[in-house]
Amino acid sequence: MILHSDRKTAVTLIDEAHSAGARKWRACEELDISVRTYQRWVKGGGVNADQRPLIERPAPQNKLTETEKNELLEIANSEQYQSLPPCQIVPSLADEGTYIASESSFYRVMREHDQVQHRGRGAERQVRPVATHYASRPNELWCWDITWLSGPVRGMFFYLYLIMDVYSRKIVGHEVYAHESAEHASTLMKKAMLAEGATGKLRVLHQDNGSVMKAATFQATLEWLQVSPSFSRPRVSNDNAFSESLFHTFKYRPTYPVNGFADIEEARTFCLAFARWYNQEHKHSGLKFISPVERHTGQDLEIMAKRKVVYELAKARHPERWRGVTRNWDLPDKVWLNPVNDCAAEKAVA
Repeated sequence: MILHSDRKTAVTLIDEAHSAGARKWRACEELDISVRTYQRWVKGGGVNADQRPLIERPAPQNKLTETEKNELLEIANSEQYQSLPPCQIVPSLADEGTYIASESSFYRVMREHDQVQHRGRGAERQVRPVATHYASRPNELWCWDITWLSGPVRGMFFYLYLIMDVYSRKIVGHEVYAHESAEHASTLMKKAMLAEGATGKLRVLHQDNGSVMKAATFQATLEWLQVSPSFSRPRVSNDNAFSESLFHTFKYRPTYPVNGFADIEEARTFCLAFARWYNQEHKHSGLKFISPVERHTGQDLEIMAKRKVVYELAKARHPERWRGVTRNWDLPDKVWLNPVNDCAAEKAVA
């Protein structure tokens, strides 16, 4: 709805433009109104005010009466239904041969009386924020997870514990065990910290909500190592996307035994070979095709500088084959874990 003062201003501007020789429809178009709207405003002389707020509209025929609203509230607050939401109250009433109103009407009336809240003795469902962190150097932010490896018979599994550095994507620790245990996780974490010299550097370890991750033994180990734990949201697997992507690469290697490992030693041998290949030879697409070790040790700067020189020389030889600048070989200074958006990323506390 346009204010009466704004209508007067618009009509004045249109009339001035029309007097100066502009077509009236073009002047109206500049103010994003139609000629018919302009004609309605000036009909009868002067500028007419908006009549819509002055019109008396009949009350909706399907509106609940006060008696029905009171009955609805009485039922919702009765001992039988006081712990149930409207989506369960309405079908229960229908089973008893009673219909008062729809679920949406129940919610609307209850909202008018400030009664839309968690009903029942159970804890209210909490909306957990996304775990957002970033790393600007190696051994600053790690993530880890456990995946099952098929054994020699159906239903038998081995468990691969795998820790990754988010900044460089390097596998900093891994081990295969016969069962899941918080003690195994604690041992692997200590070994990885010692091997990488990450004591005092590692700030955050991100993980999902598995029982091993939340076990008191493992949490005590992280506290002793002065590492802050970070958790994915419940039932949101892509909150730990780096680990999930790594497991996908692992299980889709051509040499991965699709029929399962014969024993735990075979599984450990395969995982050791994979970790060496992944860290030292794999050209990682997320790192613009350098290996995780090269990124982890800082060799990426020299490698990217050489690539830029090669591309510039190629462009100089055949400039007609290039459009604009050469390929961007720069890697980001910060690697984000679950950045919600640019604003949230700037405000995130790592």
